[in-house]
Amino acid sequence: MKDTPGKPAPVTGATLEERIKNAKAQLDAHVREIVRWHFNPETGTPFWLEKAKTFDFNPLTDVNGWDDVKKFPIFEDDWLRGGPVRRWVPKGLADRAVYVFETGGTTGLPKSRIVIDDFKIDYEMMSDTLPDQNFPRGSNWLMLGPSGPRRLRLAIEHLARYRGGICFAIDLDPRYVVKCLKERKIAEAQAYKDHCIDQALTVLAGGHDIKCMFTTPKLLAALDEALRAGKLEDKYRALGKPLPAGGLRSIKSTGITGIFSGGTEFTPQFTREAYEEMLDNGEVYMTPTYGNTLMGLACSKPIGAHDGFKISYYAPQPRAVIEVVNPKNYNEIVPYGGTGRVLLSTFTKEFFVPRFPERDEGEREPPFEKYPWDGVSGVRPFAELAGGTVVGVY
Repeated sequence: MKDTPGKPAPVTGATLEERIKNAKAQLDAHVREIVRWHFNPETGTPFWLEKAKTFDFNPLTDVNGWDDVKKFPIFEDDWLRGGPVRRWVPKGLADRAVYVFETGGTTGLPKSRIVIDDFKIDYEMMSDTLPDQNFPRGSNWLMLGPSGPRRLRLAIEHLARYRGGICFAIDLDPRYVVKCLKERKIAEAQAYKDHCIDQALTVLAGGHDIKCMFTTPKLLAALDEALRAGKLEDKYRALGKPLPAGGLRSIKSTGITGIFSGGTEFTPQFTREAYEEMLDNGEVYMTPTYGNTLMGLACSKPIGAHDGFKISYYAPQPRAVIEVVNPKNYNEIVPYGGTGRVLLSTFTKEFFVPRFPERDEGEREPPFEKYPWDGVSGVRPFAELAGGTVVGVY
């Protein structure tokens, strides 16, 4: 499948210092382009054109790079709750077919965002980070995660197709799980999780030659537990299919070679346990990601015992930027290694979100060769707030 138009060019440079400098220049140019697009009366977004009337600056002339993004007010998530959703469609894209994706929604109105090609670009960029030996081109995928109005279902399906494969998905409503947990219906939530895992086992028993999978940490652990208990083998017997030599009691034995996963449950402790006990000491490759409907995907450094299974995430610059800031002063970046709140900015022609305070906190990480800009590690639900990301709930 051909690349979706809009993917940024890779950052070049002979040294890390040169790559950091070039990445900053690329970000400045990208910010100028995106701000002018969204605030131009001919191409702009109705929401932002109206909001600009309240600013004490002119985005078209006063925003000339990343440093000027601080002139925008902190983005309020309530702006995304309720409609009309077309106020978020830029005039320059008004003739395009539009998706709407939701996030949250466990209490009150969910946040909604419009999407045209962004999810395709995000996952094509992520695809470029996947090792082909573990995520073979042409392989089929299992999507074991949230479905419904979330972008994950379509995004993983596009990722599979982009890499030449076919995606098989289960039906999962995380809002129902959250409702059960809030009402202390623990057994009901567990039964629903078992139902989701049973769907996945049915797909794996179908002979679809699945080698790649998306799932959340908790569902990965639940799938591993079901396999160890022989539940996939029971499926084979019920279907009258012969068991392969060696049985089907591990993730490796199913033929899966690569797992793309996401959620705030990714701690070094969980990652070590998954690597050593669920994934045959890394024979099944796993790449953690941190992301949401607003930003896209922040990929991680390769994980392993070499650095204590530490997970460091890097946003897909220049399309999105992650900062780790003082929770009492969002203009203050914490020092490298310091803890703060995650502040997100998104810059695409479809969607402009400056300075959105995430519900998560983490530690600021320095740039490195592959991602020559700041990252974040130790991501977890922000200490002063309840809950985490939807993908981390289940």
